[in-house]
Amino acid sequence: MDPPPPPSSTYQTSYPSPSHTSRATKTHTQGPFRITTVKLPISKSAPIEAMSKALDIPVPEMIFGDNVVSVEHAPSGFKIQFNAYDALDAVGKDGTNMLQVSYAKDWARTREDCGTADVKEVVRPFDWSYSSTYAGSVEGGGEKRLGPTGRQIPLELLKRRDPILFFDEVVLYESELDDNGISVFSVKVRVHEERMLLLARLFVRVDNVIVRVRDTRVYVEFGTGEVVREYMAKEDSFANAKKVSPGLSIERKGH
Repeated sequence: MDPPPPPSSTYQTSYPSPSHTSRATKTHTQGPFRITTVKLPISKSAPIEAMSKALDIPVPEMIFGDNVVSVEHAPSGFKIQFNAYDALDAVGKDGTNMLQVSYAKDWARTREDCGTADVKEVVRPFDWSYSSTYAGSVEGGGEKRLGPTGRQIPLELLKRRDPILFFDEVVLYESELDDNGISVFSVKVRVHEERMLLLARLFVRVDNVIVRVRDTRVYVEFGTGEVVREYMAKEDSFANAKKVSPGLSIERKGH
């Protein structure tokens, strides 16, 4: 399944300070590629209000608005980046394909009451489960570098026990859906000498209703410079998923 085109955003928060960001930034260079992660605390109230206004929807309870994971090919300027704003901008805002459960409207109304006056004035439905279709923000003419559609990631190479030179996990947003489940978007990246894999995962569990997983994998072969992006979306009823994973009621991210 091909991912939808990612939104482009120039949204920036005013927090934290450059020095704080520098201390929270990890960078690893492997061949012509630079992998960067920024992992900071939950955003403060002012940036959260600014994000809600810009997105035109109430945001989840836990927003890590300054967190970023990026993979950049320095010679060409190609970059694929994952950030909270663009992830939430890919949440449905037109009221279609939303989960229809008994408490959805009450929950959405509660979230709107917690937002800014500007947000409350906008009467529009949105996907209250925050089921984003986000597959990364691409810069520098990167669609050409992503390789042909249908190219599969060589899983057999990733199963090898090669030393891990760099690893990090970054959460972009998380919501407990008013104690009715969990919605979390996180990114993991691991780098080996010859290749790397990035996994961006949306995991949604609405108790007694549905379990939904949307994965974006970005594979890089350092020797050839090949980049492959693979997007997969799957879901099942809560009852069926619980048969497979009995501990699902307390499971969060399912990585």
